[in-house]
Amino acid sequence: MSRNPVTVTVAYQVVPGREADFHSWGWAALRTSAQQPGFLGGGVLVDGEAEWHVVYRFDSENSARTWENSVVWAQWSARADGLAQETGRRSIVGSRAWFDSQTARAPTPAGPPGPPPKWKLWLVNSGAVFPPVFLFNQAILPYLNDLNPLFRTLLLCLTVAAIVTWILMPRLQRFLKKWLYPPLQALRGRHKRRTA
Repeated sequence: MSRNPVTVTVAYQVVPGREADFHSWGWAALRTSAQQPGFLGGGVLVDGEAEWHVVYRFDSENSARTWENSVVWAQWSARADGLAQETGRRSIVGSRAWFDSQTARAPTPAGPPGPPPKWKLWLVNSGAVFPPVFLFNQAILPYLNDLNPLFRTLLLCLTVAAIVTWILMPRLQRFLKKWLYPPLQALRGRHKRRTA
């Protein structure tokens, strides 16, 4: 890795109501950036309600400049026209300089939260799967004794998977959101206190 990577932060004012579209656009643009020589990483960050940042790093200023002057990046920038207005751009050479510049005011990540611990997922999944399996075994399987065991099992799996996927899991995840994603709730709480 180069000793002087360059980090570029592009600030955007997002059109109200288009935040999700802009978030998707930013990550898609970064996936394209990842195919460019010298790309080291990036992210989409939000600071406040409407100020967003697309951050990307390259191993040198030359690599970053080549990407920013490319036709592909121009096409991606044009796609953002209806979503947001670019309000600023900042380039910092070197890793230490970038981290030093962020200590005073670090933006809050806008990406999806990390997955909950496995034991929490296991509990939620078990709670979602048990009721339909139990009901299927009690109410329907006695009437399917003459059916081939392979088809009986397939019917059980398809029915339970559909009930769990479209009915139970979305409701359980909404109901248990604060328990499953406590760091996200803490970030939102800090953000509300800071802006209040």
